[in-house]
Amino acid sequence: MIQYTYALILFFTVFICFIASFDRRIRFDRAFIPFFKASIIVAVFFIAWDVWFTHRGVWWFDTRYTVGLIIAGLPLEEWLFFIFIPFSCIFTYFCIDKFFELKALSAFNNIVVFVSIIVCAVVALRYSDRIYTLVTALVTILTLLVFHFVLRVQWISQASLVFTVLMLGFLPVNGILTGTGLESPIVNYNPADFIGFRVFTIPIEDAVYGYTQFLLVLYFFKKFQNNAHVQNA
Repeated sequence: MIQYTYALILFFTVFICFIASFDRRIRFDRAFIPFFKASIIVAVFFIAWDVWFTHRGVWWFDTRYTVGLIIAGLPLEEWLFFIFIPFSCIFTYFCIDKFFELKALSAFNNIVVFVSIIVCAVVALRYSDRIYTLVTALVTILTLLVFHFVLRVQWISQASLVFTVLMLGFLPVNGILTGTGLESPIVNYNPADFIGFRVFTIPIEDAVYGYTQFLLVLYFFKKFQNNAHVQNA
């Protein structure tokens, strides 16, 4: 049973969201195609990132907790991670945006972007010798710069608020992956490549990484969703 641990984490993360997608008040099932297009585009980048960091020994997997199928150095479950976890995140955003008025938060975009960029820049300079910390901070800075100043995205504050809510699910899921309640972590980290600050068992870099991934998937999801509405109009 232990070899299904990672798979079960993914299953229970997405199961309720998937079933609720068909609720007549939500109908997220109508957005499945835009979601899958968006998640696959972003997954290509992050899987390459994952393969590279695994190859460098920045982290590695305890395959006792996986079904045993390894692709490009990653367990099958790690590949599925980039579909299942974004699904739950985008579903949550979709629901909150549907039932609550969040547009007023756009007024805080400048504050959110500038504070985030400054913090990430300071961290990148301070820990430039920690490869995962450095790359995560730089990718986050680049994402925010492009979204805010080039693409003029207006929902960064809304997405940031929703991501804060998502942390309620992020902590237990990533907590188990990083060792909470298990004999050993499913994902193990090289301490030389991280700041070393953890929220329970979770490296703080994982939260920043998750935030950036969420923003990117959400951007493409909205883009494909708008294109679908135009075609159906």
